[in-house]
Amino acid sequence: MNHEAHVIWLNQEFSDNSFNYWMGDSAGHYAGDTLVVETTNFHSQQNFRSSLEHQFYGSTEMKVSERFARVSDEVISYQFTVDDSENYDQPWNGKLPMNKSSEQICEYACHEGNYALLGVFAGARRAEVDGIGCVPTN
Repeated sequence: MNHEAHVIWLNQEFSDNSFNYWMGDSAGHYAGDTLVVETTNFHSQQNFRSSLEHQFYGSTEMKVSERFARVSDEVISYQFTVDDSENYDQPWNGKLPMNKSSEQICEYACHEGNYALLGVFAGARRAEVDGIGCVPTN
């Protein structure tokens, strides 16, 4: 999320050192046409995550397995499994489609102090009136 890069090393094993990366240590490989990513060695300060309605705990020993499979020209199937016996009685998982969009994708960024937020909103409203998206196209 935001400014955190999730680096996935392809066709390699996990790191040899005991360093806990901020976003975990990720190793990926292809199983047929599916990208499989295994992540472990999460940083201890990443053990609690929350949103408005959900809370998620993960230990430094947690393992997250992800699978990205193109099921059509328009859809990638994303599946994940969280295995963390320190916090959960059994592994748990989820699945969702990642649908292709013809819409422009706008950068997500925080506006520290929100001092310029009125200007940002005014510019966005003007762009809407002028029929311009967040990234002008030629």
